[in-house]
Amino acid sequence: MSQEVTEFIEKVKEPWQASLCHELRQVVHNAIPDVQERIQYNKPHFLKNKKYAAVISMSKDAVSFTIFNATGLELPEGLFDGPPERKTIKFRNGEQIDAGMLTNWVKQASQKL
Repeated sequence: MSQEVTEFIEKVKEPWQASLCHELRQVVHNAIPDVQERIQYNKPHFLKNKKYAAVISMSKDAVSFTIFNATGLELPEGLFDGPPERKTIKFRNGEQIDAGMLTNWVKQASQKL
């Protein structure tokens, strides 16, 4: 795990957002064991074979998680936004993530990278 990404998450002000960032980071690591991490555009980016696999971003009231190369994933209606190749889900305070499902989607999306 990248120290740069660790430090980024540690600086997140809202405890619930920091907790979600830790969980989402672990989802990516579970899905892509050889993932590379870096901070780019002030967001944690996760890469496989130098290609984007996922990114975590934050707004004042949400944590967003984007899965790249998402074309062909069977995702629940209304849960994700974005074009077919890049799907984003937003989590707000108090919402739980389904780590198992997210891990499977990231794993499927990253298989072709």
